[in-house]
Amino acid sequence: MRRIVMLVCLAGLAAGVGLWSGYLPVPPQYNPFAPIDLTAPPNLLARFKLYRLKHDRALCLQALARTDAEFRPLEDQPGGQCPLVNIVRLSRAGAGFSRSFTASCPLAAAWEIFRHNTLQQAARAHFGQPVARVDHVGTYACRNVYNRPHARRSEHARANAIDVTGFVLADGTLISVQRDWNSKGQPAKAAFLRDIHQGACRAFNVVLGPDHNAAHANHFHFDMGSYWTCR
Repeated sequence: MRRIVMLVCLAGLAAGVGLWSGYLPVPPQYNPFAPIDLTAPPNLLARFKLYRLKHDRALCLQALARTDAEFRPLEDQPGGQCPLVNIVRLSRAGAGFSRSFTASCPLAAAWEIFRHNTLQQAARAHFGQPVARVDHVGTYACRNVYNRPHARRSEHARANAIDVTGFVLADGTLISVQRDWNSKGQPAKAAFLRDIHQGACRAFNVVLGPDHNAAHANHFHFDMGSYWTCR
């Protein structure tokens, strides 16, 4: 039995080395060590590949550069109570934003997965047109969770989260998280927001919406923190 376990371990190690070195011909989407394609539908390896970007700035910037997102790398800001590392300034990603924002590179990468595979697909499915602008209330805030004195640091303190309040379609139609989440008179808007919420869970580690609690009644919270939840 011990010999079988050892053989299995050695086989796994050999396979890992083969994948990492490129000797095993595996399609990139199924190779955990291949660079992530942020425009492709996420599979079971997507979270692992996004996690790699957290600790590899060059790899993250390379992944973003293969999309049409408009961004620029920023210098790390290691000092102060809320240091920022591996960050970018994102000004446009297919759709525009109500304002550009500073984000951790992994958050920007997850946004690209989200907008390619959820946001614009849902907009076209429900309204026959794309989202032209995303409204948000920021990413970076040096604070604790819910501003509680003894709580842990918020992911916003690392620019690792974004709070989205609404979407503007190409024809100027506004879809508000607060107003339309439970809209009875605008069922297409409510269905669109439900699809956005569920689809975001394939890209971001944490997704919180109006059904989570009163603090999120007017926005979606997306972040790339250290645990996974979709509420």
